[in-house]
This record gives sequence, structure tokens and C-alpha cells, in this order.
Amino acid sequence: MTPTASSTAPSRSRHVPWPSHPLTAPAAQVRPERLLARAETVVPRSALPARAARAAVTALLRRLDTGQLTIVAPDGSRAVYRGRTDGDDAEVHVLDDRAWTAVATEGSIGLGRGYIEGWWTTPDPVGLLQLLTRNLRTLDELRNRWQHATGGMTDRLRRVLPGPGRSANREDIASHYDLGNDFFSLFLDETMTYSAGVFAHRGADMATASRAKYDRLLAKLGVHAGTSLLEVGTGWGGLALRAAGSLGCPVTTTTISAEQRAEARRRVEAAGLTDRITVLDKDWRDLQGRFDRVVSIEMIEAVDWRHYDRFFATLDRLVAPDGLVGLQAICVPDRRYERAKKTEDFIRRFVFPGGNLPSIGSITRAVAHSTRLQILDVEDFSAHYAETLARWRTEFDAKIDEVRALGLDDRFCRLWRFYLAYCEAGFRERHCTVNQIILAGPRWRPDGLSLRPH
Repeated sequence: MTPTASSTAPSRSRHVPWPSHPLTAPAAQVRPERLLARAETVVPRSALPARAARAAVTALLRRLDTGQLTIVAPDGSRAVYRGRTDGDDAEVHVLDDRAWTAVATEGSIGLGRGYIEGWWTTPDPVGLLQLLTRNLRTLDELRNRWQHATGGMTDRLRRVLPGPGRSANREDIASHYDLGNDFFSLFLDETMTYSAGVFAHRGADMATASRAKYDRLLAKLGVHAGTSLLEVGTGWGGLALRAAGSLGCPVTTTTISAEQRAEARRRVEAAGLTDRITVLDKDWRDLQGRFDRVVSIEMIEAVDWRHYDRFFATLDRLVAPDGLVGLQAICVPDRRYERAKKTEDFIRRFVFPGGNLPSIGSITRAVAHSTRLQILDVEDFSAHYAETLARWRTEFDAKIDEVRALGLDDRFCRLWRFYLAYCEAGFRERHCTVNQIILAGPRWRPDGLSLRPH
């Protein structure tokens, strides 16, 4: 039965050890085919002559604003492109002429495709992507202005379309999160947290940072043993286990990923928390009940922008009038949002099909338009996500033999390495941000002077 605001909770918390790691359940088959299938369409040599593609790309490189980029050709010759101002250096080794064609015709999609296929490589993918991001800001701004000038009509047309439905959402989620629990366990920490940690200091380990993130959000929400908590987007159960195990509150959590749901239920049972945690297989649109607190960590990125009003209206319906909602969201800057929401990039093509990043402004508009909720607090901790991704990438590289032992080939390994580097560079350059947002119901009143934990 779904807990409500009046549900009876255990009177006090108890210490619960974190479930064992690595996984002790029977290994699930790792299934990378859905993601790799999206990279199968290679760029034919005839799509654009390599010489013309190279000329187009190098013409842009000659206009670098900052830094230095060295291109190493297959014969070992080197071409150096220097920006007008000093900055970081990066180096690219072109191994196949199709790399030029891919970048010239597909932008970031082609850049990623070329790395996946082994058409080019670099000793420092994060540094390269940071350099490119910095130097594309002028072009990015021109594209933003064009979108602001022309986007009104296309938006009206797109809103007529219904957007992806439940079956498409499940397929998109499965293509990423159902890759296999054994795969994710190789580079995630023991909490199996697949979202940004919060580091008290640079020496903090990843598991401590993951728990600190949960504790910080739960403290902002004032969760305690008597609080009924709904989580939209279970992951592998990290927040639910932390809330129920450390604070003693009843938690209802839901995920449409079959692999995550099975592992979350196993971890709940291993922790002895089946009396406090209920793991559901429900789409967010189908959730029922009323809860003191509602929380969702990096799940809104799977919600289509056309569904934001309904998503936040649903959160409003589920939280008590005097309750709070905690949302952790990866966002794009508002300046880029209107263009980004309908532009396919490397991540949307190869990693998170159906993904859509909100902006702070788009969240604010949806909340104002469709709910009685008020935004109380927004905290940006993007630098912590960059550090999280660096830790994951280091761990992934350290476990590369075990990754391959799961049956994942070099193409998949390059895809995943580029994905982690692409995201890390994005957060380091603030091309995207991560934010914890607290929303209050109309009857909520503060009982202290500060919302944020110290």
C-alpha cells in the first residue's frame, strides 16, 4: 500500500549496513546492442570528399579564439592551430580520413562517432573537449540568436505532437540503464549511485561523496523517521536505502528500468528494509497517494520537454500541501535551452536516447504554470559532478579488462570513455550544470532560519 502523509512510520532509525558490493545476485546479461546499434550507420567515404571535409574543419580551426590544437596525421606530420589568446593545449591523432567527414557533416555526433569507430584518438579527451567547448562559444551564440528569432513557429508545431509515450520511455530507459547491473557495478561506488556526489574535500572517496549528496538533500527536505517519502526514479536504491536506513522513514520508490528495479529490491532485502521500502514498477504518470516529501534525483532528464507541465503537476498532486519536493537536475543554461531541447547531440544519439535537459527557467515556468508549488532554493554544485565523472572514468579505465570480460568490445569501451569525458568537460566548462531545487507546497512554513545544511 502506498504511504500517505498520515502513514505510521517506525519510531526511530536503526543502523543498517550498506548492501554488499560487488553484486551478489546472479549476473544479468550485459546488453550493449541497443546503444551500439545507434552507432552502426558509418559515414561513407562518398558522403563528402575527405579533402573538402578537412578543408572545412581546418578553416574553423584557424579561427581558434584560445588555446592550441595539434593535429597529427597518419603519416606522423603535425599541423598546429593556435588561438588568438593563450590557453590549454590539446592533441588529436587522425587515423582515418572519415574522421574529417564525420565532424564536418555531423558536428558533435560525428566527433563521437569517429572516436567510437577508432577514426581518431587523443591522449586527453577531457582536455580536448574543453578546448573545443571554449572555442565554440561564439558559434554557439550565433545559433542561439537564430533559434530565438525563428523558434516560435517551430515550437508551436512541435507542441501539437504528443511527444514520446510510456512504451517509448521504457525502451529509451532500458537501452541505457538495462545494459547490465554487473557493468555499472564496475565503475560506480558501493552505493551504486549514478548521479553527482558532493565532496567535503578533494580527498573524500566516492562512496562518502554519494552519501553526502543524499544526506544534503534529505536534510534540506527535513526528512525524519515520521516522514513519508516518495522517490520518482529509484536508480539502484541508493537514496531509499539511505533515507530508510539512517533516518527510519518509510519510502516508496519507483523505476521503469527492469534491471535497476531487480537490483534495488535485492539490496533492500539484503539491508533488512523490506518493511520500510517499497519498490514499484510504475511510470511517474501513474503514481498515486499523498506524501510528506517527494524527491527525484536526475530523472527529469528522461522527461520530454512537452511533458514538463504534467510532470510538475503530478509532483504537486503527490506532495502534501505542507510538504516539500526535492529535485536534482542536470540543466543547460537558459540561453541555450530553446535550441538544445530540439537538437540531437552526441549524448542524445549514442548514450541517452530520448533524453532532454531542462534549464532553470524551463523548470520555473512549468512550476508556475501548472502547480501551487514555490521554489525555495536552488543550489548549483557542478564542479562536484565534474569530479564525480573523473572518478568514474578513472575507475572504468582501471577495470577495462573486467569490462571486456563482460563481452563488451572496443567500440563500446570507446563509446563509454568518450561519454564520460564529454560530460566531465561539459561540467568543467559550465556547458551544463547540476542543481538541487527545493519546492514548497502552499501550506509549508519554515520552522528554522536556514534551509540549507551547514
